[in-house]
Parts: sequence; C-alpha cells; structure tokens
Amino acid sequence: MSLAEKLKSREFVELAILYGLVLITEWTVNPVQQILFWVTLAWVVATTIRARQSARDLGLRPANLRQSVWVAAAALAFAAVGLWIAAERHTLHEFEFTMLAGWRFWGYVVWTFVQQFLLQNYFLFRLLQLLPNKRMAIVTTAMLFAGAHIPNPLLMVATLVWGILACVLFLRYRDLYSLGLAQGVLGICIAVTIPGAMHHEMHVGRGYYDYRHHTRSSTLLQPERRDRVHRA
Repeated sequence: MSLAEKLKSREFVELAILYGLVLITEWTVNPVQQILFWVTLAWVVATTIRARQSARDLGLRPANLRQSVWVAAAALAFAAVGLWIAAERHTLHEFEFTMLAGWRFWGYVVWTFVQQFLLQNYFLFRLLQLLPNKRMAIVTTAMLFAGAHIPNPLLMVATLVWGILACVLFLRYRDLYSLGLAQGVLGICIAVTIPGAMHHEMHVGRGYYDYRHHTRSSTLLQPERRDRVHRA
C-alpha cells in the first residue's frame, strides 16, 4: 500500500479524527469540553464496533491472566517503594494521599483503563496496519500518547516510557486489565509523591496553564505573613 493509499485509508482517517478530537477537547473549557468528551466517546464506540475485533484481540478476555498479573504486581511494588521514599523525605501530599483508599482512586483506575483501551485497541491496532513494522508502530503510538499530555513535561516523559512498555506488554499478553491497573497505580504514585508544582496536579492541555494561573492568583491573594520582628 502506497503512502497516498494509507493516508486515504479508513484506519488513518479514524485515527486522525480521534486524535484531533482528543487534543481539541483538552484545550477547550466547559461546557464545550464536556460536549466534546461525549462526542469523542461516541466516535470511539462507533468505530470500534465497525472494526469488529474480538474480545480476545481487544484484551477484554485474556487467555491466561496468571501470565500477565505480574505487571500489576510490579507496579504495586514500584509504587510502594516510591511511597516509602516520599514518606522518608516528607513529600507525601496529605490531601491527595487520602484518595488511595477512596472513590477517586478507583475512578482514576477506570480512566486509565479507558486510556489503555484507546492506546492499544485504537492507536496501536491501526498503526500496526499503517506502518512498516511493529517497532515503528509501538514507538509512534507511545509518541502520540505523550503528545496527548502536552504541555506537562513530567507526564510527557512518563507516558512516553510507559507507552512503549505498555504496547510491548499488550502485544505479548493481550490483557487490558493488568495494564489499566498498573497505569492507575503508577499515576497515583506520581500524584502523591511528587510536588504538585511539578506536575500541576496531573493536568494537561489548557488545564495545565489554568492550574498555574490559579496557583499564582491564590499566592497573590494571600495576606503577607509577618516576620518575627512584626510579631514582636
């Protein structure tokens, strides 16, 4: 298939439209952002049904969970070490730390599962058909994943590395559940162990700059603290 034929193919058109919707959604504000979110979700559902992939190919029915469960276990072990180091260095965020046992944690895990579904069954699946070899498809998928986290530098680096690993693991095990849980655990670990000023509370797109603007505004509005001389 020539380059012109690939650019006109259904796989490329579907991929380009979805990625465009994702980026536009990230850089808009409510209520337009909420509308675009549901439009994007509808596009994913419709085109996934049209692709007619089996549940096993989608990673929704792994052949043997015992072979891939180590991925989630390794993420938990890595997160435990990260939490211990952060506790020793007194960098754990008290408010965000409470989400580890609450609904926000599981809500985030569900969201990371959705991200893995898009990463593997939408981007990687189509790029494997469009690009010459598997390695190029994996790297390109990871780069698109990182690009969806612009302009957050920390998340861009993290998602690039994790995107490559996740694609390799998915092609080997075809298990979305372990990958979704692993990404959720690692994401929460980053959120609660690294200062919010570095990752802007995990915001991307317009939210990254809105968070910085809100933080600066809050700092300017705070009353000036008196030093020891003034208190005396």
